[in-house]
Amino acid sequence: MVVDDPELLEHLRAAQDRILVGVETHLPVWTETQVIRILDAWGRLDPDAYRTAITEVQDLGVTVTVRVVGELRALFALDVADQRATPVQIVRSSYREPTGVLAALGIPGVVRDAFDERVEPADIYGLSPQSLADLGDFELAPALAVWGIAKSRLLRARLNPAE
Repeated sequence: MVVDDPELLEHLRAAQDRILVGVETHLPVWTETQVIRILDAWGRLDPDAYRTAITEVQDLGVTVTVRVVGELRALFALDVADQRATPVQIVRSSYREPTGVLAALGIPGVVRDAFDERVEPADIYGLSPQSLADLGDFELAPALAVWGIAKSRLLRARLNPAE
């Protein structure tokens, strides 16, 4: 039977809670801002289509956030040894729904660097946040670091219980 260090578990839980709150608070605005950035840069929608797209993307921000937060909760509910993704991977998937909206409007993809194209080829508009801090909450990056360190220390302690 594995008995994890309660202090490490508390750090892990606190980091997870901080990540959930930050993503839930900031991802809707991030989503809307990124889509508006693309719409404005393209600049070819007529005013009515632009207003309709803005209304749609405001609702979409909530939809994206519900999905992403649900996936984060599912990840965090797993034992650390069973987690096969990171919070950043999950949050970066937030490009999916807005990409569908932009593509349906006929907006062409943007030029991205080769690395980004290789890592996330379907993110044709460059909508994925590169880090959790990109969402606008700079405390999310340290929370992610705490999560990763606590997770790795828990796993290490399980492999080497005598240390």
